[in-house]
Amino acid sequence: MFLSLRNVFGYYPHNISLYLLAFRHKSVAKELSNGVRVSNERLEYLGDAILGAVVADLLFKKFPYKDEGFLTEMRSKIVSRSQLNNLSKKLGLTKLINSAIDTKTICKSMNGDAFEAFIGALYLDKGYKFTRKIIINRIINIHLNLDELETQIVNYKSKLVEWGQKEKKSVDFKVVEEIGEGFKKQFLVRILIEGEVIESGQDFSIKGAEQIASEKAFSKLQSN
Repeated sequence: MFLSLRNVFGYYPHNISLYLLAFRHKSVAKELSNGVRVSNERLEYLGDAILGAVVADLLFKKFPYKDEGFLTEMRSKIVSRSQLNNLSKKLGLTKLINSAIDTKTICKSMNGDAFEAFIGALYLDKGYKFTRKIIINRIINIHLNLDELETQIVNYKSKLVEWGQKEKKSVDFKVVEEIGEGFKKQFLVRILIEGEVIESGQDFSIKGAEQIASEKAFSKLQSN
C-alpha cells in the first residue's frame, strides 16, 4: 500500500492504519470487544465532507461569474457516485479494497465509497491543506475536464423533475419491488408521468434505480 499511494499521489502515508481502515468494506468489518463493527463508513462520511468543501472552493474561484445553481450542479457532477467510482478505478484504489469476494461485482457504490474514505484518511493523516493539494493537483486536474463536465448531464432525475415543472405535468418515482436480500438486494423503480408508467430502472440502491429509469425516460421524451 505504501508504494501504491506513493506512485499515484506522490507521498508516503504516516499512519498506515488509517488507510487500511479506509479500504475495509463493511462486508468484512472488524468486530471490537464491545460488539461495535468497524469499517470504512465513518471515514467515508468525513471524506465526503472534505471533498465537498474542496470542490466547492475550487469551483467558486474558477467560475467567479456563475450563479449558485450552476456551482451546485457542477459540484454534483464531480462528486457523483458514478464519477467517484470511475476515479477510484483510474487511481487504482479498487485494487486496495478489502471486501467479501461476492460484493466486488454486486455493490456498485463500493469503489466510490472507498474513494471518499481514502480522502478522510488522507485528511486525518496529512491535514486539510495537503489534502486539498492532492485533490486538485493529483486528481481533478489530471483526471477531470471541468469544461467538458459543463455540458454533461449527470443527474437525470433532476432534469426530469425540471421538465415536469416546465410542462406542468406530475412526475412520480415509485419503488415497486425489492429483489433479493442483503448485499444482493436490488430495487425496481418505476416512473409515472401523469399517472402513466413511462420507464423503469433496477439497481442495488433506490437512488441508482431512479437515475437509470430517469435517463431512459429523459431520452424517450427528447426523442418524442
